[in-house]
Amino acid sequence: MRTTLLSGLVLLAIGCAGQSRPARMQEAATEVNLNARLGRMELASEHVAPQGRPAFFGHRKVWGSRVRVVDSELVGVRFEKDESEAVAMVRIAWQPVDDGDLRVTTIKQTFKDIRNGWYLVSEDRAEGDVGLFGEKPEAPQDAPQQAPRKSKFDTIRLGQSGSAGGHESTIDDP
Repeated sequence: MRTTLLSGLVLLAIGCAGQSRPARMQEAATEVNLNARLGRMELASEHVAPQGRPAFFGHRKVWGSRVRVVDSELVGVRFEKDESEAVAMVRIAWQPVDDGDLRVTTIKQTFKDIRNGWYLVSEDRAEGDVGLFGEKPEAPQDAPQQAPRKSKFDTIRLGQSGSAGGHESTIDDP
């Protein structure tokens, strides 16, 4: 009986010891992105620093109305500054609601460990398709401007006299 009670207390103490710093950061990044993907912005914002919330909500204001988020994946985490700051790379698959084409954008999110909790402080588009955060796609700068096409042939109007080339064209009944 004593052995069982003692082993139970040891397991409880191990379980309550808590997660490592990297594990807590990865959990915060996963929760932010999963909740945002599912439209639960209030839950997602629990791991967003107060100074980063206006940008966070601004980036996602088109989600659900003009952008449909299909999937998100945490593809990498890099710790910096003695592990008190981390950069997470998140790949998001999405579609404009008026277009069936699947687009993919990778965003770079910066998290800081503030009072033993990880909070998103900034995010930017790192690569991929433009439009996930409501940006307007830019026209390609290297695309050549095409001049209006000119017709190489005279226009012939059937049934009218004085048509191009001075010939009169008519359609005769068979």
